[in-house]
Amino acid sequence: MSRRRLAWALGLVLGSCLGTSAAAQTLSAGPGLGQNLAALASLPIDPASLPAPTIRNGQEIFANFREGLAAPQCDTDAASAQWHKQFAHAPTRLGNVDEDVLPLFGYVVDELRKASLPTEFALIPFIESGYRPGARSASGPAGLWQFIASTARSHRVPMEAGYDGRLSAVDSTQAAVRYLKTLHGMFGGDWRLAVMAYNAGEYRVLQSLRRGGMNAQNARPAELPGLSPITYAYVEKLHALACVLEQAETENGLMASLDRPVPILRGHSLPAGTTLNRWAEQRSLDPARIARLNPAVAGAHPGARVLAPASPAFLPADVASGSLAAAPITASSTAPAVAAAGTRASGGRRHTVRIGESAWSIARRYGIPVKALLAGNNLGPASVLKPGMELSFEDTR
Repeated sequence: MSRRRLAWALGLVLGSCLGTSAAAQTLSAGPGLGQNLAALASLPIDPASLPAPTIRNGQEIFANFREGLAAPQCDTDAASAQWHKQFAHAPTRLGNVDEDVLPLFGYVVDELRKASLPTEFALIPFIESGYRPGARSASGPAGLWQFIASTARSHRVPMEAGYDGRLSAVDSTQAAVRYLKTLHGMFGGDWRLAVMAYNAGEYRVLQSLRRGGMNAQNARPAELPGLSPITYAYVEKLHALACVLEQAETENGLMASLDRPVPILRGHSLPAGTTLNRWAEQRSLDPARIARLNPAVAGAHPGARVLAPASPAFLPADVASGSLAAAPITASSTAPAVAAAGTRASGGRRHTVRIGESAWSIARRYGIPVKALLAGNNLGPASVLKPGMELSFEDTR
């Protein structure tokens, strides 16, 4: 709708609201009314002009993954029982609020969808690193995507003294997406050939195709000659993982555990003169969680790409403005009254929940049992902690 049409429509609505008694009167379009209409007409009415969302439900992440699959239906005959069993824990890890897997998975799925790539590729980090950005292999590969050093350098992953970009979820994911897009196009859009090439190298797969008298259009990946058993198993593993997640979708446990707010992760540049820990604290983010997401950044590294939720803009306006210091959100409306903000309860302490924190991380920070923290604030195991909540607990130190 154009701005002119919006103003016209608003005029009709205003006119209809005057009633019959005012119908004969002339509505004076004074400067105040004109300014108001101009302001209304200037509101962002194009969805593309609205701010990007910064938080979403975990079920939306899962739906986005399922919608992007090249093979949306599980072929139970092709699914390996061995790999199905090995990856049976994947739904539990996605649903675990104390792990970073779901936000990371959402970030990878988003990057793949932006590149118009099959979301089967989002399962690669499950196989390679268990979705741990700091994973290292004794044989040399490192990071979420387990790049070896030579592959990382050839795909523009920054590696220099004091900084290994393979351990950056931003740098490594951008490189992996570029590489997978190249492989996907090279092998005619067949995701199975692309992941085999990701594992074995594109030239080995091309040679195998020639040796077998096949091309990307008529290839039978399981029958390609001369490749390592690990490469054949790669496709089986991804398919088994997809089947595990598809079957878990029909179970209430997974979907219930995904039904929670999850921050949308984005890449940020670390400013000069600050450390990762200080940067996180300035944005009311949990430094421990930000450190886990960014093992490549040990201290101050200006310009390093940091993976984190959006700035405090993703908090409600009253949280972002700091007004919660005067009126904090309590953990439960039925919880006992606590001392005024900034003070300690007698014999106890208080903690204001920050973005990305969980009951587990808070309890570990203060050296108290998770059950004691939850019970003391009238919370249960399934409770979701929201930024701004204020928790009280006994000081055991």
